[in-house]
Formats: sequence, C-alpha cells, structure tokens
Amino acid sequence: MNRTLSTPHTTGSLLFAGLLAGMLALLSAGCHWVDAPRPAAVEVSYQPYRAGLDSTRMARTYERAAELPALHNMLVARHGSTQAAWHFGGPGLDTPANIKSASKSVLSALMGIAIAEGHLEGADQRIAPFFDEYLGPDPDSLRRQITVGHLLSMQSGLERTSGSNYGRWVTSGNWVRYALTQPMQSVPGTERSYSTGNSHLLSAVLTEATGRSTWAYAREKLAEPLGFTLPRWTTDPQGIYMGGNNMRISPRGLLRFGELYRNAGRWNGEQIVPDWWVRTSMEPRARSRWSGAGYGYSWFVREVRGHRMFYGWGYGGQFVFVVPCLELTVAVTSDPLAREGRGHRRAVWDLLTDGIIPAAERGAGDQPLPNIAARPATLAD
Repeated sequence: MNRTLSTPHTTGSLLFAGLLAGMLALLSAGCHWVDAPRPAAVEVSYQPYRAGLDSTRMARTYERAAELPALHNMLVARHGSTQAAWHFGGPGLDTPANIKSASKSVLSALMGIAIAEGHLEGADQRIAPFFDEYLGPDPDSLRRQITVGHLLSMQSGLERTSGSNYGRWVTSGNWVRYALTQPMQSVPGTERSYSTGNSHLLSAVLTEATGRSTWAYAREKLAEPLGFTLPRWTTDPQGIYMGGNNMRISPRGLLRFGELYRNAGRWNGEQIVPDWWVRTSMEPRARSRWSGAGYGYSWFVREVRGHRMFYGWGYGGQFVFVVPCLELTVAVTSDPLAREGRGHRRAVWDLLTDGIIPAAERGAGDQPLPNIAARPATLAD
C-alpha cells in the first residue's frame, strides 16, 4: 500500500516550546466554546505565538495511523495552516470521498444559510406546511408539531429509518412520505432517536424553500466559496438529494469545512455561515445513547482532555473534528465498506485523543517530522 507523509518544518528550542505549551495550557483551561460570545478560535490571545504540533508525538501518531488498514486520509490543521496531510490508500487528499453521515453536519450548515437568507423562518419553524399532502387533515397531529430544529437534533419523535429500518426506507417508492408517516414514538423535542430520514426531510424542506436542489444550493453556498468540488450524490425516487448521507467531499474539502466552523462561519474574510448559527448548532440538545456525546444541530459535542470539541461523524470512520481552544481541526476519511467497524472508529479516536490533541497542547517540538515535503501544505493549496 502506498503511504505518504506531507508536513512542514517545525523548529525551536525545548525551552521555548515548553513555555509556549504552558501558556497554551493556561489559556485553554476551562475554555468552553459554547459559553463564549463568539467561538474562542476567532478571538485568541495567544495567536501571535503560533505554537504548532509536537513533532515527536505527531511522528508516533503517523506510525500508528499507518497500521490501520481501513484508514485512507488524515489531515491536521493548526492555527489555520495544514500541519499534516497523510494519505494511506483509497481516494487521495483531493479526490471526493463518501463522507457518509458527516453529510448531516454539512446539511446543517445549509439550513443555517437558508434561514439567514430568509428562505426559512428559523429552527422553530414547523415543517407541516411543506408536507400537507402527506399529513392529512388532522391539525392536532404530533407530526404537525415537528420543527426544523427537531429534525436537526434528531428529536422529531418519528420512528427511526436508520439501523435495521434503513433498508426498508431506501427501497420504498417515496422516501419523504415513508419517513414522515412512521409511527410517532415520542412527543417532538423530548427524545433523541438517530435517523437519516429526519435529515432527508430537511433536504426536502430546503429544496422546497429555496426552489433549488440541495446539491445546487450546497455547491453555490459552500463548495464554491470554500474551493472544493461537490459531485452529485444519491437522490430519492422523486429526485430529492439524500439528506444526511452519501455526500462526496475530498479530505481537503472536509478540512476546509471544519475550518469554516472553527472560524465561526468565516472563510477568507467572508461570512459563509452565520456566526450565530454556528454557536447555536453546538448547543447540546440531546445525548447519544451509544457514545454519550452531546448532540446539537447535527453536530456531536463533547469534552476531551479538558477541551470543548465538536465533530461530524460518518459511518466507517469519516470524521471532521474541531477543537476551537487549540485552534485545531482534523479531517479523516476511511474505507466505508471495511469490516473493522467499531474497532477502527476506536482506533481513529485514539489517534486524536492520545496523539494529535496532546501534540497540539505541547506545541512545536525541537525536531522536524520525518519525510518532510519540500513545500509545506496549507489550506490554500
């Protein structure tokens, strides 16, 4: 298997690195991103020092990553610059890859943009008027209480279409009708049940509200401003692009999307996603029964090593991690058909928590990473 490493030079004395690491630890201690008036990544007092990543820890992380057969790519950005760009197999760093359910986080961004542009009233807007043909005449139906926010936080109350129900849903003749007419298992807004059908209903709402396909809207509002390619992906029998699954974004594009959110929705000086929507999306409204992580508007939220982190997660090991207090963003793509399953996800998680985050906490080490490329990679590449 062809495995390559691309990283920039890092230099500096052990004393200076230690001082910087100490400063970063003090500044980031107790930093809870969602409690700040703006994301900490935007207004950081230690920004001029520009500590990077501890080279020794990153070299060890690379060696461990290279042992994972299902891992395709891993990119690490610190302070807005790509510090590591590792390709291990499968689609390359610039090749669109299926990010699976990490698509849900991208769709969430589109909903925020649509609200800001006036296509939708807000997260509290009820979705019933978009689906009158399926809901029937009962004005008091629980289904008529479902809002955009309920779908984003997986609290619609509808029986899930993921897991063992997924096959029946995607082989039905009308995905929207099937998802919307499932039995109500709880009052909307009270319980979380992860369901890609919820996200697909959002795609249908977005299509109706904007008068454009979800793909066309995503390409104009996200892909083109961020400079990555967004091919067409799966549609339902009625031509609505699948909400919350099967988007194809390159690892570099996924990293840029994470950086967009780390910078409160700004990219190259332009506000792409409203900053208030980024903050709102990271407010935990429910908790995953499987991982224990908080869940906002289609983003997972948890604390790792004392740092607030949010992330998008897709089946098979597709991730975009953002740690604002460390100005750290990590994108990961993996073989979505690999058999390693939870073992692979656990291994990727360990790379982050035992290697990359500690490397960011410590800052730049005294030795450069091995096999350094002639020119450092940046997000502008």
